Amino acid sequence: MLYTVGEMAKETGIPASTLRYYDKEGLLPFVERSAGGLRMFGDADREALTVIECLKRSGLSIREIRDFMGMVARGDASLGERRELFRARRDAVKSEIEQLRRTLEVLEYKCWYYETAEAAGTEAPVRDLPADQVPDRVRAGFDALGR
Repeated sequence: MLYTVGEMAKETGIPASTLRYYDKEGLLPFVERSAGGLRMFGDADREALTVIECLKRSGLSIREIRDFMGMVARGDASLGERRELFRARRDAVKSEIEQLRRTLEVLEYKCWYYETAEAAGTEAPVRDLPADQVPDRVRAGFDALGR
């Protein structure tokens, strides 16, 4: 089945302007054109768009995604390169998730801290609270602050 830019935008949630940009940047080399020159997307293009969005969210630049699409166009000769690209992105995302987890722990602790202080009308009860009196659910954030 073929889709117009507008239809593919609805199918994928990717704005039509972004689809046009991706095509202009060479990320979608297999997009067909109608007799009138309109872009027509197929099911394989939808899969490619899912991968492009994944790579974009993982931190790759448009140029790096274009390089990946070039690897795809080279076929089986680039399988190892593509595998390594995805392993590197996977590892980078895992690292970011871990950093975000630690950030969330501090945020959770500080929310608890200010909620407790606000309820008491002062920071005094929580300012110098010993570690063993900090609730377990926010202890990691407390520890991250080096207290």
